[in-house]
Amino acid sequence: MTGAATTSLSPTARQVWTRARGVLVVIALLVATAIAMAAMRSGDHHGRLDPRSADQYGSRAVAELLKTQGVSVRVVTTLDAAGAAVGPDTTLLVTEPDLLTGNQQDALHAATSVSGGRTVLLAAGPASVGTLAPGVRTDVPARVAARTPQCTYPAARRAGNADIGGERYRTEAPGADSCYPSDELPSLVRIDTPSDGDTVLLGAPDILYNDRLDKHGNASLALQLLGSRPELVWYIPSLSDPSADDAGGDEGTDGSGEGDEDQSAFLDLIPSGWLWGTLQLAIAAALTAVWRARRLGPLVTERLPVAIRASEATEGRARLYRRANARDRAAASLRSATRARLAPLLGLPTAEAHSPDSLIPAVSAQLPDTGRDIGDLLFGPAPADDARLVQLADQLDALEREVRTS
Repeated sequence: MTGAATTSLSPTARQVWTRARGVLVVIALLVATAIAMAAMRSGDHHGRLDPRSADQYGSRAVAELLKTQGVSVRVVTTLDAAGAAVGPDTTLLVTEPDLLTGNQQDALHAATSVSGGRTVLLAAGPASVGTLAPGVRTDVPARVAARTPQCTYPAARRAGNADIGGERYRTEAPGADSCYPSDELPSLVRIDTPSDGDTVLLGAPDILYNDRLDKHGNASLALQLLGSRPELVWYIPSLSDPSADDAGGDEGTDGSGEGDEDQSAFLDLIPSGWLWGTLQLAIAAALTAVWRARRLGPLVTERLPVAIRASEATEGRARLYRRANARDRAAASLRSATRARLAPLLGLPTAEAHSPDSLIPAVSAQLPDTGRDIGDLLFGPAPADDARLVQLADQLDALEREVRTS
């Protein structure tokens, strides 16, 4: 029994380490590189529409321009901070109105409607526009493209063409300004609110992105919309805001929606280069696995480590057949061996040893008075039980002896 362990093909711990250490070193280098790059980028990389972010979809450029014009820019992530900051000298920018719960929308509207300041809502959709901008309805969104103002609103006329689209709005509010239409429905609407304030709805946030700010009149429009007051409060709604834990069933915050938003926010924080790099590494790993995988080829005859008698090998194989109830395989093996030995005795070539049309007539001619069905004996079905298998073996031995002695 001890010899089996010494001849095992299982790899040793040293062999496993030798094979795996190269892969482990590569993984360690990738992790170290990722940590180093994340540390270097951590000062500039935030989320989408974050005024601290220098990424493609960040808004640091417009925030810096506003600061040079004397506008104070402050970032808040909770409803309480946003509500406390509103006032006649403040512009409140809400980056994701649809992320707010129903109770949050009610509280925000109550604060902004009497503040006398300006509220800018980015891409406010059906989930929020009815509460935050009463009297305004949404329509089918349009693609973002360079559009002309086609309105009398001074800020839009001075800016000229701008990259606007997204949500389109309908309103009959008196004194409202409707600009940048697509199929006669505007993507920029300004409506008056009590206490000499106003609300601006912008169908898409593209004019605030770092990579879009220098195109067309995007910078001019953004600075006029956000720089009309000396203070700008940049409100980025957060799912971790305690005020979001209100009663379930509010629009935009059902159980399934929160998971989707969490996943989307997480993916937004991952640079696109890392996602492509991960995909390339996965493909490389799959190709390496195919290259290094064990290939199954034809069996190779090897010298046994010890000499085994033929009878022991026969008995061992028979036990395996019995354990698997493989009477069909055992019977086929017995019949095949008998046919192979009978063929040369009957003067038949080896190629015809397993052909019933050749072997059965030859045996019948050699032993005309056997009284047995030669075809069923040499080519018949598998035995139904072990007793009949033993009987078949005895009959085959008897037939072979008769052929040899005839």
